[in-house]
Amino acid sequence: MVEWCLPQDIDLEGVEFKSMASGSHKIQSDFIYFRKGPFFGLACFANMPVESELERGARMKSVGILSPSYTLLYRYMHFLENQVRHQLEMPGHYSHLAAFYEDKKGVLYAGPGRGSSLPPVYWLPSIHRYMYPEMKITHPAGCMSQFIKFFGEQILILWKFALLRKRILIFSPPPVGVVCYRVYCCCCLANVSLPGIGGTIPESKPFFYVNVADIESLEVEVSYVACTTEKIFEEKRELYDVYVDNQNVKTHHDHLQPLLKINSADREKYRRLNEQRQMLLYSQEVEEDYNPCEEDLFVLFFLEQNNRIFQTLLEVSASQDKTLTAEHARGMGLDPQGDRSFLLDLLEAYGIDVMLVIDNPCCP
Repeated sequence: MVEWCLPQDIDLEGVEFKSMASGSHKIQSDFIYFRKGPFFGLACFANMPVESELERGARMKSVGILSPSYTLLYRYMHFLENQVRHQLEMPGHYSHLAAFYEDKKGVLYAGPGRGSSLPPVYWLPSIHRYMYPEMKITHPAGCMSQFIKFFGEQILILWKFALLRKRILIFSPPPVGVVCYRVYCCCCLANVSLPGIGGTIPESKPFFYVNVADIESLEVEVSYVACTTEKIFEEKRELYDVYVDNQNVKTHHDHLQPLLKINSADREKYRRLNEQRQMLLYSQEVEEDYNPCEEDLFVLFFLEQNNRIFQTLLEVSASQDKTLTAEHARGMGLDPQGDRSFLLDLLEAYGIDVMLVIDNPCCP
């Protein structure tokens, strides 16, 4: 149940299930990113043993905040962790939370507006300068390298599905905080900064943690990346295109099966990514004042890769014969044969008018 909130008139239906991941009773603490309507939330969870029959030996609480942007939420992680501990030890004392809200509050969008205008969000000047236009989230040092280490070459499979804006669902038992970061990393794979690209395709949306209470809202989504601790989702195939169970990436769609195979161009990209990471680590050791972060390198690596693909596709679609050859595919860093199916899906998804003349090796 929601025991306390500010403002008191905001719709928080279902937020109690989002801010405590299913299965959390087995762990001591966790943090969870989630979506609630047009807002993003961050909640910190803690579990404390108590000698109380009424509470069945354990007291579990989450303290969370909602914001129109998830780029700000990480700034308050430490505060939320302290507050959930405080709420466990001294239940019912909300003065710190009320003071925090008064200091940081924005005017939250309350419901459907008139026309198609964006929801009005008014931030205090001290917050406003941190509203990055680009996708940014701060996580434990090494979050991106953990993502690469965890999935290995399979990040190239996830990259293709993310670029095609498929519905990607990541399953993992609690704790779910680190899995929320995998959702974010997945979305970082699909950035494109060329004008005119992406207008016809849904944005890559991080839904973060979802549970059975979100089934109805997921049914209408055409594209998302989310994570869950509930195994029941695996059976609900109509809700996702790609299911990731720990390191096992799978799809039930026949036409997407070829995308699960790692090809030579994928291995080459993975080698280049690791090479750049090693060079970054070396430069950080040698030049102390030069400190670009691994996250920037990771995002830029895939942004440049994506831009190169779409730049080529746009140039070919503007040419007279509109013919995409094996040479073009290699120039884009793709495998002419191994990525043929991916290229066809990409052209269809983004509505790019070119003709693929790469022979299918299985045909005479």
